[in-house]
Amino acid sequence: MLAGYYPSPGDLLTRVLATGTFDILHPGHVYFLAQAKALGDELFVIIARDSNVTHKPKPVIPEEQRLEMVDALKAVNKAILGSEKDMFEPLREIKPDIIALGYDQRFDTEILEKELTKRGLPAKVVRIPLSKECPLCSTGTIIKEVLKRYG
Repeated sequence: MLAGYYPSPGDLLTRVLATGTFDILHPGHVYFLAQAKALGDELFVIIARDSNVTHKPKPVIPEEQRLEMVDALKAVNKAILGSEKDMFEPLREIKPDIIALGYDQRFDTEILEKELTKRGLPAKVVRIPLSKECPLCSTGTIIKEVLKRYG
C-alpha cells in the first residue's frame, strides 16, 4: 500500500494522517493539508473511496483522479485510497502519531481516540480549525456557483 514511499533510514519522524474525500480540489483542501503537515514531519492522506462516501453526494471526480491530485500536493508525502471495508485498516500500516481532522469532518475526537487505542493505534487526534476564509473553499459552494453561472 505504501509502495514508492521511502522514509530516510533511522529517522524518527512525527507522522501525521489526514483523511477526506477531496472532491473538486480547492484552496480549503490545500490549507487543511498544509496545516496538517505543520503538525509533524510527514503527511499521509487517505482518500475516501467512492463507494464509502455516504454522508454527502457521491464525488464528481473519480477516486483515482482525486488520489492523483492530492498526492501531487507539496504538503503531502504520500496519498493512498482508503479501505472499502474498514476505515482503520490503512492506519495499521501508516501508524500515524497524529490524525488531523478538518473543521467539518464528522468525527468526535474523544470517541475516535478511544477507538484507535482499543485497536492498538494510539494516535492523538487534532481538529484543524477553519481559519482561512475564501468564497470558494467548499466543494458544495463551487458546485452551486457553477450551476448558477452555467446551469
